[in-house]
Amino acid sequence: MTRAHALAPSDHSSISPIPTGAGGHALSESASFHATFVALFNAQFPRIFRLLDRLTGEPDLAEDLAQETFIRLHRRGGLPDDPDAWLATVALNLFRNARSSARRRRELLTVERGAQVHSEAVATPDDRDDSEIIRARVRRALDALSERERQLLLLRAEGYGYREMSAALGLNAASVGVLLARAKQRFRTMYEEVLRAH
Repeated sequence: MTRAHALAPSDHSSISPIPTGAGGHALSESASFHATFVALFNAQFPRIFRLLDRLTGEPDLAEDLAQETFIRLHRRGGLPDDPDAWLATVALNLFRNARSSARRRRELLTVERGAQVHSEAVATPDDRDDSEIIRARVRRALDALSERERQLLLLRAEGYGYREMSAALGLNAASVGVLLARAKQRFRTMYEEVLRAH
């Protein structure tokens, strides 16, 4: 079991019975939120993790960010009107913050330390299997896109609808289809360029 999956049980058997009597209403609401949270976590954690994993290219970081997304939902103490869009929005904000922090850390590296890091041997395509080569090509094509294009494509790949995507990215819902079509076309163009370069 991963650290993230330890956050919530895989079934509802550990949820205590709802007490009755004096103060039972508040406890009932708390138990109800917990049960709903557990169900939402089990249903949505893999989706949020995949989105973040594709954005970061770092499974450990993606897992940490996905877990933090659900911790923030739990701290909220209640579900938003559109939980899927809320989770995607928080996950993308956490990703942006993590990327900014990583950029600042890179800027603090000395030239010498940077040279040591970049002097490490890089595996050649001959050392990888076909799926790793394809993943690397897709990653390079995605990296060539704007942040919004990349996020549109990855949200759509995870099955988010236009309404959820517009809420998560702060876009007009009517423009999502056009922006998504452009992002797809740009990805195809960039992927073809990656193929031509190798």
